[in-house]
Amino acid sequence: MTTQPAAGGSTAHAVLAGVVCGLVGFTSSFAVVLTGLRAVGASPDQAASGLLVLCVTMGLGCVLFSWRLRMPITMAWSTPGAALLAAATVPAGGFAAAVGAFVVCGLLLALCGLVRPLERLVERIPAPLASAMLAGVLLTLCIAPFRAVVASPAAIAPVMVTWLVLVAVARRWAVLGALGAALVVMAVQGVFGRLDLRAAAPSLVLVTPSWDVTTLVAVAVPLFVVTMTSQNIPGMAVLASFGYRPGIKAPLLYTGGATAVGALGGAHAINLAAISAALAAGPEAHPDRNRRWVAGVACGCTYLAFGPLAGIVTAAARSAPAGLIETIAGLALLGTFAGAAASALGDAASREAGAVTLVVAASGITVAGIGAAFWGLVAGVLVLLALRLHHHRDRP
Repeated sequence: MTTQPAAGGSTAHAVLAGVVCGLVGFTSSFAVVLTGLRAVGASPDQAASGLLVLCVTMGLGCVLFSWRLRMPITMAWSTPGAALLAAATVPAGGFAAAVGAFVVCGLLLALCGLVRPLERLVERIPAPLASAMLAGVLLTLCIAPFRAVVASPAAIAPVMVTWLVLVAVARRWAVLGALGAALVVMAVQGVFGRLDLRAAAPSLVLVTPSWDVTTLVAVAVPLFVVTMTSQNIPGMAVLASFGYRPGIKAPLLYTGGATAVGALGGAHAINLAAISAALAAGPEAHPDRNRRWVAGVACGCTYLAFGPLAGIVTAAARSAPAGLIETIAGLALLGTFAGAAASALGDAASREAGAVTLVVAASGITVAGIGAAFWGLVAGVLVLLALRLHHHRDRP
């Protein structure tokens, strides 16, 4: 009589852990996604459509894989990929060219599941350089809150103060608290009263992709690299750390296929969850690791529930005070930036190559129509090769 309530309570706790995983995954980075899609030319309706498609595809992935494999398999949109887009410019071919790049990125992800040597090739990209490229992309976004608070202190300061206080007392909830403070600021300024809720219902906006070689090199390749190295590979490592080994083939085929198809609706990329995966896969979700799959299903259902809200979220973000959404995005990415920078500069043998990659990626330069993220990786590889040649020549 005493064990049954405990089991039920534990299952309820697993459901709650999954809901929190989905809630944190959505609220902590939806601003990054919207910023990224707008930066590469998406209209408000196209950005809302992309957010809707992302919620549906990653929600279905969580539910299907967790249910079938009986493992807490959680998926997410590519936050590093969205950050990369946010630091880019509108391609010459407009959003249609960006969508073409999203399709190619999805095909590359799926190929990694089909062609094992291609996955190994991605794994051989030096981790410090991949992290440095990500850190360089994130740097410009993480600066945004501090620029915004100088330009508009009345709207931005309450958000940053709330974030700082929660970092001290409840770090996990700092970004959610900052989002709550932003909602209060928006309410005080009458943003919600000006929203047309009837026009905020999300709808699927199909985009015919166009194919531009420059955009494919500038967007598709870096998006693929950061999604694999910063999300899929770490995501598998997180699952393995808790004793789950689902195999990489099926998740890559699903996320790659869903990315390629979802791109037609404006979505950029989905992948295995990395950091947030621990919320569903860890012992906090359930003491019995064989029951934690419930948290994965609950996470997926939470994402699916957010789908119908994509329109109103996009409308509210568009009407927010200047700099407010960028502030939420920047604060949400500070931890990711810190981790990427530490990984990029932590190894003395490759530190200079990492530093070059970081600063070039952060520079915002464009050469031959190709953005800084790609050239940062190229510059870092060249410096790393030079350092290794120097080390080899000095060896007795």
